[in-house]
Amino acid sequence: MGLLRSYVSGEWHTAAEDGVPLHDATTGEEVARVSSAGVDFAGALEYGRRVGGPALRELTFHQRSALLKALASHLREHREELYALSAKTGSTLGDSKFDIDGGIGVLFSYASKGKRELPNATVYVEGAVEPLSKGGTFVAQHIATPLRGVDVQINAFNFPVWGPLEKFAPAFLAGVPSLVKPASQTAYLTARLVELIVESGILPEGSLQFVAGSVGDLLDHVTAQDLVSFTGSASTAQKLRAHPAIIRNAVRFNAEADSLNCSILGPDARPGTTEFDLYVKQLTSEMTVKAGQKCTAIRRAFVPAELLDDVAAATSARLAKVTVGNPTAEGVRMGALASLEQREEVRRSLKALLDAGSIVFGDPEKVDVVDADAERGAFLSPVLLKADPERSEPHEVEAFGPVSTLLPYTSTEQVIELAARGGGSLAGSIVSADKEFVREVVLGAAAYHGRLLVLDADDAKESTGHGSPMPQLVHGGPGRAGGGEEMGGIRGVLHHMQRTAVQGSPAVLTAVTGRWVAGAPRTESDVHPFRKSLTELRIGDSVVAGPRTVLQSDVDHFAEFTGDTFYAHTDPAAAAANPLFGGIVAHGYLVVSFAAGLFVSPEPGPVLANYGLENLRFLTPVKVDDALTVTLTAKQITPRIDQEYGEVHWDADVTNQDGDSVAKYDVLTLVSKEQP
Repeated sequence: MGLLRSYVSGEWHTAAEDGVPLHDATTGEEVARVSSAGVDFAGALEYGRRVGGPALRELTFHQRSALLKALASHLREHREELYALSAKTGSTLGDSKFDIDGGIGVLFSYASKGKRELPNATVYVEGAVEPLSKGGTFVAQHIATPLRGVDVQINAFNFPVWGPLEKFAPAFLAGVPSLVKPASQTAYLTARLVELIVESGILPEGSLQFVAGSVGDLLDHVTAQDLVSFTGSASTAQKLRAHPAIIRNAVRFNAEADSLNCSILGPDARPGTTEFDLYVKQLTSEMTVKAGQKCTAIRRAFVPAELLDDVAAATSARLAKVTVGNPTAEGVRMGALASLEQREEVRRSLKALLDAGSIVFGDPEKVDVVDADAERGAFLSPVLLKADPERSEPHEVEAFGPVSTLLPYTSTEQVIELAARGGGSLAGSIVSADKEFVREVVLGAAAYHGRLLVLDADDAKESTGHGSPMPQLVHGGPGRAGGGEEMGGIRGVLHHMQRTAVQGSPAVLTAVTGRWVAGAPRTESDVHPFRKSLTELRIGDSVVAGPRTVLQSDVDHFAEFTGDTFYAHTDPAAAAANPLFGGIVAHGYLVVSFAAGLFVSPEPGPVLANYGLENLRFLTPVKVDDALTVTLTAKQITPRIDQEYGEVHWDADVTNQDGDSVAKYDVLTLVSKEQP
């Protein structure tokens, strides 16, 4: 591959020096060289702010979602090429799919979430309108808008595809460009990923930049509008967090650091139970997938003291079946670590852990390998330890490889305390069918974990496992784990946006948010709003219909017809004794039905369907002889970019003859973009 190129300021950049060699983790042969010499980091950040940011902010959330989906589909067509290159990092095909398919899956997930959960607009409206005055002329609304900077990604070596894509997807959906700086050991895979993305021409220019090599003076140039997203060691996270520019400008800094994740076997999960087998299988998998080089891997395996020998024997038996070697060779289940340096780092950590315990399985200095040289390649045997849980080393030292430590416990209280001694973890799991034990451990350990998996016979077949971050869920953890949160569905999008409280009149908030706010002007005309296509309809278009008087016969008929004979509608004496009603009242759904009969325009037209109600509240009881009027106002209009129709949210306010609101809700309809 030669010298890896950076992609900055809209151009490919090749350093004017030989660069540092990067080696195949299996053979030791040189794969590529890497250097960022000559990269104008300040210029790259400014290019992202000046070119990428404006291009993204012109697009709506739905348009950005469509681009993410197109990009995911494009990358999916190139998986075989990426798998082949991934093998050079020491990854088996299964490991490669975990990384590559997982990253592409994040793009698909955010594309879907953006379309389903975000508006087809450039402004995100958060929460309800807040009334700030008695008369309703002064109100407030929280909105979120994209930061005007660049999301600087500094990624780890273990997931060269998933790592950048899981950061890029929410940033892109938010409207913020990214600058990706991968760890050098596996940067050749990220480099090819970025080449595929750039060659596709799918993304707006400036929305993605890439730096191969050292970070240089990049962080010297970050501003208050930029973000820094880091994945790596806790010690490096501390150094970056303390960078003068990050402190001076209060730059949003998100760290996802290594952590001493744990898995807890419940006392009920004895040998022969499904949960015991699940625990052993999961522990073995977490030790060997990606050769244990996962920030979510199980490092501390807590087991009831009386089951320690059983778990040790069962896990050792499974580990003995794990074939180590060339990741492309048939039958190999675990490949090499990412580099020889990484292997030596794991061995150093193992020496510290052995001060507190002993080896149950494996030899850190010797391993039999298939179709490879054990010394030229960065191979290491899976190593299972057991240790005294009261010693500090298992709770402080992480061997970032195929290593885990069995730690016995004697009570629920003790295992909760031991789990917390990791100082904060990305993920933990509890394997038990005892719901009371599970509840106590979850509530006791949650404050120290970003994610907790409960594994039992009920969910085992569909569980994604201890070590699999999901785009719908937060990925991060407190304390040692970095104190950050990535992904988490729309939470990850909002991390890249500024939340602002806007105060003003209802008319002002309607103009700013693109959503009609109660108290803002309405537009009534001779044309019923249901007769208008989506392109003709405007926010604030309204119809007032009624009144219709509620008769006793209406209430009686509705009760008989629906079978809802609740006493407040059918028993005068009991209804009179009800302190809320003081007499017969109409069914709430009768009120809603009458309102629909009042506001609907029945002839065929652009309104295709009513697909639901939201935020329905019954505010004032409706009694016999009350006269109902409904005001229906177009509140939010959302065209679908891939359909010939869109969604319209209507504000419905049903009032009685005294002007009191008896029911308020949103009516949801699908409306054709053009007149049929």
